Amino acid sequence: MKIQINHKSKVPLHFQVEELLRKMVESPAFKNGAFFPKEVELANRLGVSRNTVRQATNKLQNEGLIVRKKGVGTKKAGKKHLATGLDHWYSFTQEMKEKGIDVINLELNAEWVLAEKKITDFFNIPRNRKVLKLSKLKGTEGDSIVFFESYFHPRIGVNDKDDFDIPLYTMLEQKYGVIVVRSSENISARLAGDIGKKLKIAASAPVLLRERFVYDVGERPIEYNVGYYRSDKFIYSIDIKKA
Repeated sequence: MKIQINHKSKVPLHFQVEELLRKMVESPAFKNGAFFPKEVELANRLGVSRNTVRQATNKLQNEGLIVRKKGVGTKKAGKKHLATGLDHWYSFTQEMKEKGIDVINLELNAEWVLAEKKITDFFNIPRNRKVLKLSKLKGTEGDSIVFFESYFHPRIGVNDKDDFDIPLYTMLEQKYGVIVVRSSENISARLAGDIGKKLKIAASAPVLLRERFVYDVGERPIEYNVGYYRSDKFIYSIDIKKA
């Protein structure tokens, strides 16, 4: 396949590079495990900055489409994660309310922290940048269901004084004009470990780990969220219809 983009197009370069990488993932040349050109080589071949290439590869890696190993290279990811795009999704509280379950915040804490590498890569911000971390333990009276950790892009302006008792995406839209339209998710299973104390289960108990990458109408990263669900309390259901 031709590895090129159109510099005369009005489509932003990073979008073009991202679409090119998506086509490369599905092309026969790379579908069977061949390594992609190195980042610097790809940037030179396309006539773009290395940061533009990195922004696109970060997005595909976050979606679980490619894997990168330092000193080895980048290639298409194996079928390790369940990744699905849902046409319609809510906040956890709103979703449970529609099922007739009243979920409350058992614990809530907002603090400024130094973002880990995965988060700075997703947000495309400097490594030493602080971001707002929101922790929520949700459940019913006296019974926990899920523990969430959310990190917000500094661009939005969310702060620790905001009212996080109202549905998150409602607050983002009403106060900051941020409209969330898409999320990319990775779902896996793990032992509860230290999270078990929050969920009131044994460290050796299984939990469902759901990692969510959230975007606005301009395909800009908004939120990185991790949810730890009690497997004895929650089933993650996905309804898929054939087109």
